[in-house]
Amino acid sequence: MKTPAPIERLVASLKRLPGIGEKSATRLAFFLLSAPDTLVAELADAMARMKSEIVLCEHCFDLTQVSPCNVCQDARRDPGLLCVVEEPADRAAVERTGGWSGRYFVLGGALSPIDGVGPDDLRIAQLEARVRAGEVREVVLATNPNAEGDATAHYLAERLRPLDVSLTRIAYGMPMGGDLEYADHVTVGRSLKNRQPLD
Repeated sequence: MKTPAPIERLVASLKRLPGIGEKSATRLAFFLLSAPDTLVAELADAMARMKSEIVLCEHCFDLTQVSPCNVCQDARRDPGLLCVVEEPADRAAVERTGGWSGRYFVLGGALSPIDGVGPDDLRIAQLEARVRAGEVREVVLATNPNAEGDATAHYLAERLRPLDVSLTRIAYGMPMGGDLEYADHVTVGRSLKNRQPLD
C-alpha cells in the first residue's frame, strides 16, 4: 500500500535536514503524526518564530535576536582579539570553553572549490574591512582543521598579512577532519590556548 502523500511530503522535507536519512525521517514523521496536536503546534511555532526572530549581528555575523549581539556589545570583551570561525555553531563551541575573552567574526562557511564556494561567497571583504578599521591587533583563524578549513585559513592569512595584524591559527589539539561544533569544550579550549603563528 502506498504511503499517503502528506506523509511522503513530510518525510521528503525531513530528509533534507543534516544527519537525517530515510529511516529517521520516516520515524519522525510517524511520531509527529501520532503526537498530541499541542506538541506539533509548539514545534511548528518554534520553527516559524526562529525564522522570524533571528537576525545576523551587523558586526560579527553571528545569529542573534538583537543586533549588535550580546558579545559585540559586551564592554568586557577585548575588541583587539578577533576569533574567526566558519559558522555560528563553531562560535558557540569556542564560547562554551569559557576561555575566550575577545570577539568573533563568522565567515559563513569555508572555501570549497568542489562545492562551488569561493572567496566571494564568504564574508572575507567584511573581515578585511573590520581589520582595516584599526581596532583589531590579533586575528585567530579558528577554521575547522580539515582541508577546506586549512585552505580558508591560508587564504585569509594571505589577505590579512599586509594589514599589520598578528595572525594565529588554532593549534591542532583538534582532530584532523573534525568540526568545532562536535568537539568537546576541553579540546576546543586547548586548541585556542595553544594557537600558533602563521609563517
